[in-house]
Amino acid sequence: MNLEGRRPLLLAIAGATALSLGGLLWLSRSLWVAGTAADSSPGSLFDLLEDSKGATGTRTERLRPAPPPTLEPWVSPLRQACPLRDPALERRLKGLMVGLPRQRQRIRIDSSNYGQRFRRDVYGNPIDPTPRVVVLHETVYGLESAINTFRTHHPDDNDQVSYHTLIGGKGQVIDTLDPSRRAFGAGFSAFNGAWVFTSSKVGGSINNFALHISLETPIDGENDGPGHSGYSPAQYDALAVVLADWMRRYPIRPEAITTHRHVDLGQERSDPRSFNWSELQRRLAALRLIC
Repeated sequence: MNLEGRRPLLLAIAGATALSLGGLLWLSRSLWVAGTAADSSPGSLFDLLEDSKGATGTRTERLRPAPPPTLEPWVSPLRQACPLRDPALERRLKGLMVGLPRQRQRIRIDSSNYGQRFRRDVYGNPIDPTPRVVVLHETVYGLESAINTFRTHHPDDNDQVSYHTLIGGKGQVIDTLDPSRRAFGAGFSAFNGAWVFTSSKVGGSINNFALHISLETPIDGENDGPGHSGYSPAQYDALAVVLADWMRRYPIRPEAITTHRHVDLGQERSDPRSFNWSELQRRLAALRLIC
């Protein structure tokens, strides 16, 4: 057959080849779009092909963490009533707010006692690490004891502990960890149905989206008793201005200020014992953060 005789056959082959290439390009683009819809970056070819099986029901879904146990919802004592404004208290706290950056002490703690905030959980699901809960604690023993504990290297996960800020008995504000880092303040924990799995070794925890602050316990509370003489007015002042700073920097609402006792799923914690919510309420109202 001469060239003129073979021309129809060659044109047919070329057309079929072009259609095949076009179909492959369309399929690859569709698979890439499907991949980017599920994640911010395209996956491997294997992942894209796995995604393409979704229509047949054979696609492998990412594991999702189990919900936390059902607990009594947190009812914030800060929202139960609005105290009368106290102009003298308001002036004092505003003065403390202005001086807070200069008054804060900053110390370095051992790296075994804190971590980075995760943006994906242990299953690979995206999570929001922005602080949105504050947990109140107490030191049980003195301020120096807590600082020494945080500065000590702890290779065992069960011994690792830290808070972002300590409040001394005289109102000292000691920052032990930047809020951008994850403190190990509450292990197995949840708050209002929320927790995050960031390790296969540990259960769910709120640490990835929580800030932790601890009040120095008075001497008569250095035990495992149910209560003690309580915290000083200077501690409540300092606590209020630190909370005000955090609440203006992060999406933290008054009803998201809670206690270690409430978030602890192991039901082993009781801190902060003898905490007077009305004292904190008066101060947050004076700073116009509630009511």
